[in-house]
Amino acid sequence: MSLALDLGLDALRGATLAEVDAAAALQHRTDRKYLLPLDRARDLVARLADSHRVLDLAGRRTTSYLSTYFDTEQLGAWRAHVQRRRRRWKVRTRLYAEDGLCRVEVKTKDGRGATVKHALKVPAAAYGELDAQATEFVDEVLAASGIPVTTRELTPAAEVRYVRAALADLDHGTRATLDGALTCHQGERTAALDSGHVLVETKGGVRPAPADRLLLNLGAKPVSLSKYVIGQSLLTPGLPDNDVRRLARTHFTTGASTVPLYERTPAA
Repeated sequence: MSLALDLGLDALRGATLAEVDAAAALQHRTDRKYLLPLDRARDLVARLADSHRVLDLAGRRTTSYLSTYFDTEQLGAWRAHVQRRRRRWKVRTRLYAEDGLCRVEVKTKDGRGATVKHALKVPAAAYGELDAQATEFVDEVLAASGIPVTTRELTPAAEVRYVRAALADLDHGTRATLDGALTCHQGERTAALDSGHVLVETKGGVRPAPADRLLLNLGAKPVSLSKYVIGQSLLTPGLPDNDVRRLARTHFTTGASTVPLYERTPAA
């Protein structure tokens, strides 16, 4: 079954990308994450139907995401997150597979702990690399954020894939996303979230959004979870044990992939 069917997304009214962007494209936000069993995620969607709309792209209510993350040889981005440093950062290229759209994104934390995201649209053919334009963009954002790292130090470190449904409260400017079929790839090794769970992220202001209150009522608790950090923790030998890895072992499995990477790319 598809994620759209599993979550009962047909129960929600649709919204265009322009409507979602106009009301809820938060580049400076507070993110909260939850690992939710699929049946409770479907319950959450049903309870949000009155206040939220689902991103609908010509009848398609989910999108396949591919994200290549860049890190230093010493895994500086991974260590900043695991050690809970104030100056956390991530650099990635992200491909929206069905739409053939690609962006270079830099995520940092501000002094209050909120996530700040900067993005640059690039050709789909540039996915997985940092060309001259992307290099200039990334270096400027990292320098302005006080991150002592340049693109000269960065190489592709892992690829994360998942299918996402995006919900938006157009009246209050908050969002919730639900990610399924989540996998992280490093060479021919793969870490995968079990199929009975989805990763829910709420994106709003400092105060919890209505979706957060519903999640608490459903028994969910916020977790500190980064898709990239989870993948590195499980797939890179020799990294120190940490809270992220212990959480990952509960919900993720690892193994060798027997399918060539290009055949795993979702069809456009």
